[in-house]
Amino acid sequence: MNTPASPTPPASPTPPPVRLLIVDDDPLVRAGLTLMLGGDASIDIVGEGTDGDEVEGLVARLRPDVVLMDIRMPVMDGLTATERLRRRPGAPEVIVLTTFHADEQVLRAIRAGAAGFVLKDTPPALIVDSVRRVAAGDPVLSPAVTRQLMARAAGAGHDDRAGRADRARRRFGGLAERERDVAVGRGASNAEIAGSLYLSVATVKAHVSRILAKLELNNRVQIALLVHDAGLLDTDGEDGGGLP
Repeated sequence: MNTPASPTPPASPTPPPVRLLIVDDDPLVRAGLTLMLGGDASIDIVGEGTDGDEVEGLVARLRPDVVLMDIRMPVMDGLTATERLRRRPGAPEVIVLTTFHADEQVLRAIRAGAAGFVLKDTPPALIVDSVRRVAAGDPVLSPAVTRQLMARAAGAGHDDRAGRADRARRRFGGLAERERDVAVGRGASNAEIAGSLYLSVATVKAHVSRILAKLELNNRVQIALLVHDAGLLDTDGEDGGGLP
């Protein structure tokens, strides 16, 4: 008698493409990004904007998962647009699109709730990866860039740094011990934190969600900045995943 073959397990469902909104005042940049990213099956470019003052209306109408946002635009810059957008309930993630590596404008964007940034000359495959990672809840800052941002954040006067450190430590005091362990991952991906703490990725995601809620933050990069403000790690340490 023949033994019946084991049923073939069903294939994992393909996740829906990430809905992406591109906002840049330069039509050549928009066209180039659309050409580069539009051919990837994992991304669905749902619309384009030409200035920051259009963003809230486009988001309400198109429901993107991620907004790729230029910083310098004539009517409303991308920083102000990011700040306004991230105050909205259920706002999409924002990736800042820029031509420079790190300065006070990028720091302001991240404090406003941007999930990270990419340079305009970044290879297309890495921009695609950045969009996917941000949609999945991971940051897109490299260790070198994160160190630059931390140094910029620390560049204020001594009194301001001391007050910021005191406030940050008080906020961290409300976290459970394991939540603090996850928080000091400083922008690393969920998988990287899971591996270092011997946890499952799902457990790390649950911890991150609770940390964001308790600290009233928007994303993982803001956790990394708060860790730095609190002085919990040396700024010279390796810090964060994302674009190489």
